[in-house]
Amino acid sequence: MANAMIDEISRVIVGKRETIEQTVLALLCGGHVLIEDVPGVGKTTLAKAISNVTGGDFRRVQFTPDLLPSDITGSSIFNSDTREFEFRPGPLFANIVLVDEVNRATPKTQSALLEAMEEGQVTSDGITRKLPAPFFVLATQNNIEMTGTYPLPEAQLDRFFSRVAIGYPGRESEMDILRNQQRSHPVDSMSQLVELDELIKAQRAVRDISIQDKVREYVVDIVRSTRENNQLIYGSSPRGSLYLMLAAQAHAALQGNDFVRPDDVKVVAPYVLGHRLILRGEVRAKGLTGPDIVQQILSAVPTPTVSTPAGV
Repeated sequence: MANAMIDEISRVIVGKRETIEQTVLALLCGGHVLIEDVPGVGKTTLAKAISNVTGGDFRRVQFTPDLLPSDITGSSIFNSDTREFEFRPGPLFANIVLVDEVNRATPKTQSALLEAMEEGQVTSDGITRKLPAPFFVLATQNNIEMTGTYPLPEAQLDRFFSRVAIGYPGRESEMDILRNQQRSHPVDSMSQLVELDELIKAQRAVRDISIQDKVREYVVDIVRSTRENNQLIYGSSPRGSLYLMLAAQAHAALQGNDFVRPDDVKVVAPYVLGHRLILRGEVRAKGLTGPDIVQQILSAVPTPTVSTPAGV
């Protein structure tokens, strides 16, 4: 199912299969994705494409400095006919939510989004309301024009399951984009491939993928190495360990395997851990990034030998 979704989305987001895979993996794990990239590379299109293949309700929210928490969670409006207050749901009450330029809203509004991402619920007028399931947030921020923005605090970055970048397309891919969009946008002709209840079952099935203690130890060794690395001020939290294990399970499932191999951990680790690391200033000055440090750690931590578990 996941591979069929990736194939269909790849018709729209041309030449970026790896990014699409990591986004679908996060969806299968019930996590949320932060996309950091320049404008115009297809961030909004990716969110619409995921909505189309799943048939989920899609909402887009443009974050601005004057956006209030109630603008995204919803608010109570007085009904003059019934003489009562009625709750009008905000755009977070959807299955797929695109939060555009998340770093342009104030910390108060960012915190409202944080509750929705972490708890799957919103609180408005003192009442807590559950969000629909599945609930998937794709938040974007441009890595240019940072003036007047409110950078996401490390605690909020840690709530994102993974961070990806789309990047500029290659020459041939860009030629394909021009051909495909000459008369219409291919996102409008996408097919719905799964039902929402099937997606929820797939999210549960991911957690049933077998993972041996050797691989769990490997995950812990990688995360602990980030805390002991002298290039970092802070390493990954235990949440990073949990997400890395879950992402490796999803990647194994995507490959058609019933158990997790160390290679599954290696593939997803830069996306899951990279944004959880706080680099020292002199390290950033050298042009290194979080994913670069994760790759160094993967090269240093011994890879365990894992055999096919009995009964799998």
